[in-house]
Amino acid sequence: MENGCAVRQPDLPGLAVITRAARKYGFHGTLKPPFRLSAGRTVEHLKAALSELAAGLSPASCETLELSVIGRFLALTPRGDMADLQRVAAACVRDLDAFRAPADTRELDRRRKAGLTARQEALLMQWGYPYVMEEFRFHMTLSGWLPKEDIPVWFDKARSHLPDVPAPFVMDQVALCGEREDGRFELIHRYTLAG
Repeated sequence: MENGCAVRQPDLPGLAVITRAARKYGFHGTLKPPFRLSAGRTVEHLKAALSELAAGLSPASCETLELSVIGRFLALTPRGDMADLQRVAAACVRDLDAFRAPADTRELDRRRKAGLTARQEALLMQWGYPYVMEEFRFHMTLSGWLPKEDIPVWFDKARSHLPDVPAPFVMDQVALCGEREDGRFELIHRYTLAG
């Protein structure tokens, strides 16, 4: 994601197909859902606000990350208490919300197609996304949508190729990323959690 360019993939037949969507966004864990800047706000304003936020936030940790199936895709998810990761994500959603342009009707309708609970609908209306605050589940996506019958095969392949994950897993930085015109994400700046 840092440079928004393709990186070499392991030589596994079919891997390029199942990771196509995930590779577009780079390997990351989203804390604040993607948004368009609100009127009158600039990337420089956002960078300054995120720098201030990160300076006041302490690092977050969990036991480790483990390979999981979420719906129909593979991801790394936290093992153990997620409260620390949720604390940092909630601060990013809340404290940077003034920079988020309101979601338009089309975007809201697209989110609602997932069949939201009443609480998720309330979060969508308040924060522009239904899976924030207590509905937030940290994950680092590894694949796109998989046919149900292929999930066990790809789970085993992923498990055999994953490097060791640090234990504990410590998140001591957050990154501001942007989407380029070609649809790829790239790093704008990293901020150390120094609180």
